[in-house]
Amino acid sequence: MATILSKEQLQNGYLFQGKDYGGIPISFFWMQLPPDEGPKLHYHPYDEIFIVLEGRAMFTVGESTVEVAAGNVVIGPANVPHKFSKAGSESLRIVTIHPSPKTIGTRVED
Repeated sequence: MATILSKEQLQNGYLFQGKDYGGIPISFFWMQLPPDEGPKLHYHPYDEIFIVLEGRAMFTVGESTVEVAAGNVVIGPANVPHKFSKAGSESLRIVTIHPSPKTIGTRVED
């Protein structure tokens, strides 16, 4: 039997932790961000996959900064500091996938 969750059932309306569903080895954030908002510089002990669904985002991964439009995927390597924020005036909808049953992160900036 399939499990079906609405977005509102996710933690805080945007976080899925696989550990809460029988130890599924994936977690993700499903977000819609206002201008100039996004996670601060941080890193994970695993690669992180970003799927830009709508809008544009400015990504900083290590020493590089790049603008990415909807329809693209960004892969941030394990242990490399990264962050992103909304770019432009249109909405930013993004899913970030963590290949871990629980998100694990270390902040580099507050």
